[in-house]
Order: sequence, then structure tokens, then C-alpha cells
Amino acid sequence: MSGRTHVTRFRVRKDSVPAARRHVRTVLIGWKLGGLADDATLITSELATNVVTHAKGAGDYFELGLRRRNGVLILEVADSYQWLMPELRESGSEETSGRGLFIVDALAECWGVRPRNPGKTVWAHLPIAAPAPAPAPAPAPAP
Repeated sequence: MSGRTHVTRFRVRKDSVPAARRHVRTVLIGWKLGGLADDATLITSELATNVVTHAKGAGDYFELGLRRRNGVLILEVADSYQWLMPELRESGSEETSGRGLFIVDALAECWGVRPRNPGKTVWAHLPIAAPAPAPAPAPAPAP
């Protein structure tokens, strides 16, 4: 099953982060992609937290998109904050934040940022494993 898309909006506030995680898990289970749910919900959590932390006041909502295309799950989080594009950066050992994109980078096949008007979309790709082939039937017992 390829070519599915699901987009929803969440308010830019802290309680939207767990709501977005639950939403991703529910959609993926419905799409029979429950095996990707743990990684996808963690990526969602990191990207939604970035919106809530850095885009506060730049818009009331962020969009969460899930797309299934050609063996890849594409997860997108879009907001209207356009002044700072996310990038990987080293966090000091004393810092209590700033590691979210390292988590995204470790889990995703690839990820990136693209501008939109206004704001940006941060996306991540997770490969969808092909179903394992059915085992060959056992030979019939000799008579």
C-alpha cells in the first residue's frame, strides 16, 4: 500500500507534543506500520518540541504530516517561524537541551529543512521494511 497521506494541525503549546506522538502512533497502526511507531513518535516528539520551544508566538498552529511514498514514511512538521532554521549543533555537557536533532539524525534515513512561506518544514524519512516472504511449504511426508 503506497501513496497515503495524513496531515493534521496542533496548537503551538506543550500539551500538543504528547498529543502529536499519540496521533502518529494511531495513524501508523492504522496503516499497518506499527513497527515504525517507536522511531516515528520519538522523531515527532523532538520536532514538535522544537516548534513549541522556538516558534512560540510565530503562529497558533503547527502541521504534522505523514506520507507513505515508495517504501518510505515521510514525517513532516511545519510551522510559521522563519527566522531560524534548525541545524545540528554540538551541545555542551552542561546544557540540558539541544540534542533533539541528533536523535532525529540517528533514527532517520535522512532528514532536512525546507523553507515555506511563512516558515519552514522539517522532514524525516524512515524506510518501510518490505514484508518478509512467506516461508516455503514443508515437503509432504513420505508415504
